[in-house]
Amino acid sequence: MYGRRMYETMVAWETMDDEHPVMRDFAELWRAAEKVVYSRSLEAVSSARTRLERDFDPDAVRRLKESSQVSVGGPGLAAEAIRAGLVDEYHLFLVPMVVGGGKRALPEGVRLELALQDERRFGGGAVSPLPAAMSSAGPGGLITDATERSTSCSRRQPTSPSSAG
Repeated sequence: MYGRRMYETMVAWETMDDEHPVMRDFAELWRAAEKVVYSRSLEAVSSARTRLERDFDPDAVRRLKESSQVSVGGPGLAAEAIRAGLVDEYHLFLVPMVVGGGKRALPEGVRLELALQDERRFGGGAVSPLPAAMSSAGPGGLITDATERSTSCSRRQPTSPSSAG
């Protein structure tokens, strides 16, 4: 499931022709996936196996979860799914950079008790808590991927050669 802006970013995979195995594999996964785009402004979708929905229907998503694993891409759509209590796992990527703007990764006014299962660290300081599963979640299959755009980090103090030990 994608919001309009995330779909417009990701649809490039529909025609991606890259020789690198990772890029090629992801493009194949994209093309094979059933996709739903939620948008009131998008005129039409331009990728195969994709349908356009004008309104988010939590009951339809619950029915979809019964038969398959579902992921959400895009902060606006993820916020609707979170508010509706549909998200079972959260895959966030925290990047040690201050951007100064952008959409929130998580909706305002929602409080959830989460249990950290694991974490993964990447080069450049990025961290992904894997997954921050809702402690009350049972079997399900709705996963939200979001990037925290407003992450702050502490500034490292320079170390002088004499104090470096």
